[in-house]
Amino acid sequence: MISKERVSAFAEENGISLTDRMLEDLDRYAEAVARTNEMFNLTALSGPEDMEIKNIMDCMSVVPLIPQGASVADVGTGAGFPGMVIRILRPDVRVTLIEATNKKLDFVLRTAAEMGYEVKGYHMRSEDAARGELRGSFDAVTARAIAALPALLEYTLPLLKKDGILLAMKGPSATEEIDASANALKELCGSAEKLHEVTLPGGESRCIVEVRLEKECPAKYPRTSKNIRKQPL
Repeated sequence: MISKERVSAFAEENGISLTDRMLEDLDRYAEAVARTNEMFNLTALSGPEDMEIKNIMDCMSVVPLIPQGASVADVGTGAGFPGMVIRILRPDVRVTLIEATNKKLDFVLRTAAEMGYEVKGYHMRSEDAARGELRGSFDAVTARAIAALPALLEYTLPLLKKDGILLAMKGPSATEEIDASANALKELCGSAEKLHEVTLPGGESRCIVEVRLEKECPAKYPRTSKNIRKQPL
C-alpha cells in the first residue's frame, strides 16, 4: 500500500526514527483503512498516493513535536489520522481518540486492538469532552482538518493541562489563521508559540501551529458547538 522506501526517506528528512515494525504497521494500518473505506466512508483520501503522502506522511510530521511520555488526545480522529500514526511511531505516549462518528471510532479501536496497540476512545464531540471528565487531562492535543483556528482553539484548549500544547495541523494559510485568533488566544489563555513548516513530497506545504495553554481556561469555555460556529471568539 505504501512505499517503505519513500516513507523511510521522509522520516529521515524530518528527524523521525522508524523501526521495521513501525513501517510494517503503518502499511498494515493504511491497508485496513483503504479496505474498510470501500464499505463505508472513513476518509476522502484513500488512493495509494493520497494515503501515503496526505495521510501517513502528513501525520508523521507531528510526531517529533509531541513531548516525551505525553498523554495525547487526537480530536476528530476520523480514520485514525494522526492518532494511530502517533500511536504506532511513539510507544512512549498514551493516546486517546475523540470522535463524534461512532462507526469511525469503532473501526480505529478494533483495528488498533487487532494490531496489538492500546488506545482509549471516546464517542463524543470535543466540546462535550472538554466540559466533562476529560477537561484538563492532556499534555498535548492534536487536530487535523477540524475547523478554522479561532474555533479550533475553543474546541481543544480546555482539554489541556496547564503548559500543555495544541498541535493544530494546518495548510499554508496558517499565518492568517493565527492573526485571526488573537482574541481567542487571549480569552482562552493560550499563546501561539511556534509555526512548524513541512513540505510533503510533490511540494505541497503544511504548517503545524503550536499553541501553549498558559493557565487554565475559564470555566465558561467551551461553549456549545452551535455558538462556537455562529460567533467564534
